[in-house]
Amino acid sequence: MNAFDAMTGRTSVNFFDTTRPVSTDEVLDILTYAQEAPTAFNIQHTRYLVVTDPDAKETLKEIAFGQQKVADAPVVVLVLADNDGHKKMPEIAQRGVDAGVYPQQAGDYMVNAVNGSYAGDAQKCHDEALRSASMATMNLMTAATAKGLATGPMIGFDAARLKQTFNIGDQYDVAMMVTLGYAREGNWARKPRLSAGEVTVLDARPGQAHSFS
Repeated sequence: MNAFDAMTGRTSVNFFDTTRPVSTDEVLDILTYAQEAPTAFNIQHTRYLVVTDPDAKETLKEIAFGQQKVADAPVVVLVLADNDGHKKMPEIAQRGVDAGVYPQQAGDYMVNAVNGSYAGDAQKCHDEALRSASMATMNLMTAATAKGLATGPMIGFDAARLKQTFNIGDQYDVAMMVTLGYAREGNWARKPRLSAGEVTVLDARPGQAHSFS
């Protein structure tokens, strides 16, 4: 399936086939594509907790206010936004230098720029990490669709209880919970989208009045 078909064919699934497992290799392959999402300075703030144990999913279901799809999906991915992700920038920048992507001088510049932009600014760190995790989640779902699987992105859960129960550190926010597996019958068809023409102002210019003014 090409990228265009995956984007237009993806739906948020509530009913999963409980008889069809998803292999660890498939999960890692999908998460590899998720990691291809862009991030500021290539910081890569996103982390993943993969839940597959039936008892663990039942606990997760309770935290998600009893939503059955959490227990039925063979895999649930907790997408974490690392608010301290910028602290890995020296290592990340050096990988770019070692790979020959850019010279040492550019790597050093990026490290200094990241420290200057994010160190000591908790709100900016949070916002950037959440943006990165959101883009990674979209890649995750598009990749899953392209491979013939189905996903259900979720924000309906008790975040504080989830972090406590699954021992998630304070530096992380749970950006999204994504159920992953194979769809069964009973799911809704794809819901209509607003057209690009309805939500777009073309040729915007400074000081110009428009639909969003």
